[in-house]
Amino acid sequence: MDGTIIFARYAFMPNRLNYCGGDDNKALFDYCVAKQTDPGLVFVLQKFQAAYPYLKLIASSNRIPDPFDARVVEAYWIGNELLDRVDLAQFYNSLHERFAKHLDPKTLSYLLSKPPLGARPHHSFHVFDVHSRIGSIEHSLDTMENCRIGWGRVRETGTVDFVVEHQPLVLEQGRLKLGELRDKRVMRQIDGADFISNCQAGDFISFHWNWACEVLSLRQVNNLERYTRYHLKLANDTL
Repeated sequence: MDGTIIFARYAFMPNRLNYCGGDDNKALFDYCVAKQTDPGLVFVLQKFQAAYPYLKLIASSNRIPDPFDARVVEAYWIGNELLDRVDLAQFYNSLHERFAKHLDPKTLSYLLSKPPLGARPHHSFHVFDVHSRIGSIEHSLDTMENCRIGWGRVRETGTVDFVVEHQPLVLEQGRLKLGELRDKRVMRQIDGADFISNCQAGDFISFHWNWACEVLSLRQVNNLERYTRYHLKLANDTL
């Protein structure tokens, strides 16, 4: 699938909730349902100023001309080998350029300490370490749980939602971790349309702000879990 459509699937719900991007939610939804892209969608997605700089960094480090290449988009939202090729000095410089004028010295120093410690430009890093200090909405455990990309095995496929078995984010003794498996309802349909039509019980799906984004391969599930746990540990080490 084209990288712009994959990106739009993950960007749709936080945009619908007015957390990021421009005033283009219906267009995002229509593009995703149709699975068709054009320069207009690229223009819409470039307005996601939290995520787009990460895409540019990943693409540049891997000598990929298009920041919306499907491999780059997957690296940011799910995780793949492209993240491990990102130059940490460039990552440091990118964070400094983006946030130096907007953060107090202590907070800026905290963020800039992360690339030398091994942070990667993955969405989980942004949720656990960046958004918690610069986000425009109240930061809480519930916010982190909804904002991170979740995954789970589908147990039931309803018309308007899925029931998935997943591990929620929990806080125990002052440390973030993935909790015990439990069932969760995830929205899949609005006004009779959805992004996922080829899903059955036993499949794994990803979700963002309680919205089903795509069916995941086992490789993608393993990568998403790997980078999520990795950045949870990194966040816990400097809580």
